[in-house]
Amino acid sequence: MTTTTASARPGERTVGKSSPGAARGPRRRTGRIRRIGLPYLLLLPALVLELLVHLVPMVIGIVMSFKELTQFYIRDWSIAPWTGVDNYRISVDFDAPVGEALLHSFLVTCGFTVLSVGLCWFVGTAAAICMQDTFRGRGLLRALFLVPYALPVYAAVITWAFMFQHDNGLVNHVLHDQLGLTDKPSFWLIGDNSFVALLVVSVWKGWPFAFLIVMAGLQNIPKDLYEAAALDGAGVWQQIRRITLPSLRPVNQVLILVLFLWTFNDFNTPYVLFGKAAPAAADLISIHIYQSSFVTWNFGTGSAMSVLLLLFLLVVTGVYLLLTSRGRRSTHA
Repeated sequence: MTTTTASARPGERTVGKSSPGAARGPRRRTGRIRRIGLPYLLLLPALVLELLVHLVPMVIGIVMSFKELTQFYIRDWSIAPWTGVDNYRISVDFDAPVGEALLHSFLVTCGFTVLSVGLCWFVGTAAAICMQDTFRGRGLLRALFLVPYALPVYAAVITWAFMFQHDNGLVNHVLHDQLGLTDKPSFWLIGDNSFVALLVVSVWKGWPFAFLIVMAGLQNIPKDLYEAAALDGAGVWQQIRRITLPSLRPVNQVLILVLFLWTFNDFNTPYVLFGKAAPAAADLISIHIYQSSFVTWNFGTGSAMSVLLLLFLLVVTGVYLLLTSRGRRSTHA
């Protein structure tokens, strides 16, 4: 019995057979495409929602800022006549009533934001540092500290509005009736005291967030640093100044930026506390833009004010990130 072996001659091509490397190449490319495209595919729903919820209204608001959009064009705002930059010119004309009122609201918002962010950071940081040591009931205190942050904004602010009432509010009852610190009950929701009332509510509901972030940042500081500092004779204040605060610098940079953006744009607190017409002392720019748009029915000017506010926040955020990044590079260098 003879066995024949088939072998390809030099001039012949093998039919029906392919090399393993040629088949493996397309498979590798397909797998690479799947690995690269999968993250973008997973991000696609979030990007679509972001486009619908934020970007589309933002573009519409920018278009509205160039139109003379008043109550006469509410039914179909697209037919409102174009005014160019007239709405912006009216908003920044600080000698006119509209621009003067906007400038006053802007300055009030700046002062309010600086005080609120500073107090929220200070109280939250102090509470987080005090909660680092283990003691009986620490878990309960931590949970209680987070209650203002967990409460719905409307429920919390409405409660404070009742507490600030002139005749039967808890604040006047304690300060005037119980402690005798005031000659007569104070009006907290009107006049100059409205700024203090707004600041108290803002700090009360904002400092637990700072407490939560700082407390998480403190977990990353090695305890060996404190033990070595204590052996070298450093006291509590020196340890906080030399170890705790420098170690929390990256956390505080992000925390202050987030608190600044939240506080500067805060609309719910003044609206629930004072209603549609906030007092002049507590006329934050968010409620001022609302009044310019939905009370006076001048949506074009209100949109221009919103765009100016957006540009201001973008500039401040960009400068802040630039300065903090430079400080971080110089520290590492």
